[in-house]
Parts: sequence; structure tokens; C-alpha cells
Amino acid sequence: MAGNSFGRLFRVTTWGESHGPALGAVVEGCPPAIPIEAAELQKDLDRRKPGKALTSPRAESDTVEILSGVFQGLTTGTPISLLIRNRDVRSGDYSEISRLYRPGHADRTYVQKYGFRDWRGGGRSSARETAARVAAGAIARKFLAGCGIFVRAFTLALAGIECSCRDLDRIDSNPLYCPDSEAAEKMEARLKEIREKGDSAGGIVEIRVAGCPAGLGEPVFDKLDARLAAAIMSVGAVKGVEIGEGFKAAAMLGSQNNDPVTARGYSSNHAGGILGGISTGMDIVVRAAVKPIPSISLPQNTVDSQGEPAVITVKGRHDVSAIPRIVPVLEAMTLLVLADFMLHPFPGRPGAGVPQSGSCPEQ
Repeated sequence: MAGNSFGRLFRVTTWGESHGPALGAVVEGCPPAIPIEAAELQKDLDRRKPGKALTSPRAESDTVEILSGVFQGLTTGTPISLLIRNRDVRSGDYSEISRLYRPGHADRTYVQKYGFRDWRGGGRSSARETAARVAAGAIARKFLAGCGIFVRAFTLALAGIECSCRDLDRIDSNPLYCPDSEAAEKMEARLKEIREKGDSAGGIVEIRVAGCPAGLGEPVFDKLDARLAAAIMSVGAVKGVEIGEGFKAAAMLGSQNNDPVTARGYSSNHAGGILGGISTGMDIVVRAAVKPIPSISLPQNTVDSQGEPAVITVKGRHDVSAIPRIVPVLEAMTLLVLADFMLHPFPGRPGAGVPQSGSCPEQ
């Protein structure tokens, strides 16, 4: 199966299945001499792992092991291999639907493409694969922090409830990573109602990048926003991506949407920090539309592997929403894109390229 690697210079390959013995990632191109400890990666994985309020009760610690590429607490510049063992596998929960296609899942498309599928939790198409991305993204986070670049994502809307304010200091004060405490309480209550009914909910996640220098991205086919959109869309539950004003720009006038240029930059940021596919130096703002979790306990119409009509009721341990666990995943994909671009030289940043001392490329 192709399509398991991401990036060019800072390159990540993930492997493993939801109900296999383990999953993990191999990170290539990470500069040497960057301080890395497993505990630092674990912080991001703990934000994504199941078993918390309003999430799947699957009891996975998601403990990450660094198998290579780090010596005496520093990256060596060689491939970094990361391992996350699956500890709480219950494949029997899926045995009854091994011959049925779950609506909203990739079951049927995998069979149409490969003639076979791993029905144990979805195999590679399971959201559990994203644990490996988060571990790899944590390495990119450490590299980018040395460049003064910081990425944070939060829940903007969930189950039809939207934030009325964005107090980023409140993101970690609630289990939904929501910057609006009042909205977070309403979201939690609504999710409990939806879960009791056997249904699921979607929402919107916003990702913000601070400290990104101007000049990242290439014209035409390798635009920074195009790469970010592809990275975010590679996460299974995401069905839409917008940069800056996004779809709202379609209803705006040019005089409203344009960001006036000043000697020090721009006086507004409707573009979301990217123009012509190249970063402007303003904060990068990306939003992702996240669909409802397709695994629900309500009866749904489907067909079996022979094409015969059937009714399916999905069992197992499932989240009522991909949010909040998708929040660190979207951060990770953004981090990986930026780390990759930071290793590419461009005229506006002489001396850029792979650093030799663990520091960020010169700006």
C-alpha cells in the first residue's frame, strides 16, 4: 500500500494498524543535536489518547518508545524510529460486521481498491493511526520552537455550538480544548445528550501558527497553503479546510478582504498569513471542518460483501466526536508541513538548509 509517507526533507512514514500489535513512525531529515526526550513526545500523545471524558473508553496509554535516531538526549540526524504498542485490543467487537460495510467508513472503498480489508477497527483507515503522526509532530514541534515558531489548535465549534470568544489561555482549562469556557460547558452537555441517543457530532477546529517568518512556500504547485490543506485533509475525519477568511471571503468585497500593506507588514490578516502560496509573516490561520464519527450504535442501512441489503449496528468503543482528540493531530500535521518548509532554502533567508548544530536555519 503506497501513500504512507509525508514530506520531502522532513519526511515521516507511519505504519501499523488499529488492532495490530503496535503502530509507529519513522522520521527522516530531522536535524542533529536537537534535545529530545520521550517524555516531551508523550505530552502531545497524552492529549490525543483515548480513555478520557467524552472519548472512547479504550484503555491505551499510548506510551511512545524511541528506538533510534536519538543518543544521549540529542537527535543524531539519522532516522528516528518511534513505537507505540497497542495494549487494549478487542477485535471481537468487530467480528459481527466483518462482512458488512459501515456507512461513512472506508470499508467498501478499501475492498474496491485492494480486494481485501482489515475489519478489525478499520486497520490503517482507523483514526488510531494518527497517534504515530502526533509522536512525529512532537519532534517537529521541538525543532520549530528553536526557530521561534509555535502552533496551537483549539475547538471553535462542536455539535452546532460555536465559540463567541477566543481566549487562548483557556484552551487547556476544559477537556474539549475550547477557548470559550461558557461554550465549552454547552458543548459538553450537548455531547452527553448525543451519546445517550447513540449518535455522534462534528465540529470545527482552528489552527494558529505564531512566529512563522515571511517567505515559506513556493509558487504555483507547492504553495504553503496548498501543502497545509493537503496535510489537514489527510486526517480521516476532515472534510473541509479554509485559510484565513476562507469561505467567508466569497461574500466579501475586495475592499473588505484585502489586507492593507504597511511598512511593517499588514494592518489586517484576512489572508490568514499566506499570499500567493507564500507566508507573509503574519499569524497563519487554518480551520478544519470535522465530520461526525461514522461509528454509531443507531441502526443504519448498508449491504454485505455480497451486495445484499442489511442493517448494521456498530458496536465497540467509539468517540462521540473526533473532537477533542483530533486537535493535537491537526497541530501535528501543521508542524510537519512547517518543519519541512523550514529546511528548504530560499533567497529571502540566506544560509537556510539543514543546520549542523541543532539550531534553526538562519533567518
